[in-house]
Amino acid sequence: MKLRHLLALCGLLAAAALPAAAQEVTLKVHYHLPPTSFAGTLFIQPWCERIAKESANRMKCQIYPSMQLGGTPPQLFDQVRDGVADVVWTLPGYTAGRFASMEAFELPFMMRDPEATSRALWEYAQTHSQAEFKDVKPLAFHVHGPGVFHMAGKPVRTMADLRGLKLRAPTRLTNKFIAMLGATPVSMPVPQVGDALAKGVIDGAVVPYEVVPSVKLEELAKYHSETDPREAAFYTSTFIFAMNKAKYEALPADLKKVIDNNSGQAFSGQIGKAFVQADAQGKQLTAKNATNVIPASELVAWKKLGDKLSADWVKDMNAKGLNGSRMLEDARSLIAKQQAARP
Repeated sequence: MKLRHLLALCGLLAAAALPAAAQEVTLKVHYHLPPTSFAGTLFIQPWCERIAKESANRMKCQIYPSMQLGGTPPQLFDQVRDGVADVVWTLPGYTAGRFASMEAFELPFMMRDPEATSRALWEYAQTHSQAEFKDVKPLAFHVHGPGVFHMAGKPVRTMADLRGLKLRAPTRLTNKFIAMLGATPVSMPVPQVGDALAKGVIDGAVVPYEVVPSVKLEELAKYHSETDPREAAFYTSTFIFAMNKAKYEALPADLKKVIDNNSGQAFSGQIGKAFVQADAQGKQLTAKNATNVIPASELVAWKKLGDKLSADWVKDMNAKGLNGSRMLEDARSLIAKQQAARP
């Protein structure tokens, strides 16, 4: 009898332990672009497929593109912090001034290579951005490819061509730089760009080529003006791929390991590399339109304005009690280090 009771007790204990060991988790993944966007097809969906495979399908994604969980793009960070979503992809710059440290990478003429710069951004964030992102579990920080002028009525060849035009820009610093170049900046998230162009609310938008299919820019913009590819990009934006902290901490150790193996500096670089591929595919869609390159000789004057904006930003950060000079120096040196490490 005692043996039978002992065996029964062991069976009960084993059964009780089974659900924890075989815990299944569904992650609600929320972002602002459509499912056909390059961000969705080249980065978010593949990430979800990897964590499902590496967890033996015990951890899966339920993906909500196009803000299907409600709210607006600037609210995505708060949604993952508060548990409305488990994972989000968003731009810190959508909430101007809230994530001041990230702005160092959004200054003009900082980025040459999205992969190297994304790796640098992850490293930089470990030193300068911990306080800003302490309420979430960052999975990656990255940037996109070079910004491009997508214009409805005329191309951009010189600074003078921008005077009097209304241009969409994504971040606080890009808005400032657009104004310094002579245009009127109009801040709006990417999903609003197509409607604004179609209605003539804006004359053009500065976005990378990867955005083209998401808002049908190949149909709405007749001209695409790039800056000389031998120069650093005139702008880029920073992004965060983040997880709800409580959701992560509640995972069993083996599922945490799956998340950890699919986050961090290497993953950030992989996203940057995916955006290079996305730019190439997005540019193909604009082949029927007119494309021009703004030459390096023209960009000399632009760079002087960019240097002034950078100096003003350092003063602004110092006034907030941050070390603006150190932040900018670290951003530049980390980008250079990662660029030099590329094969």
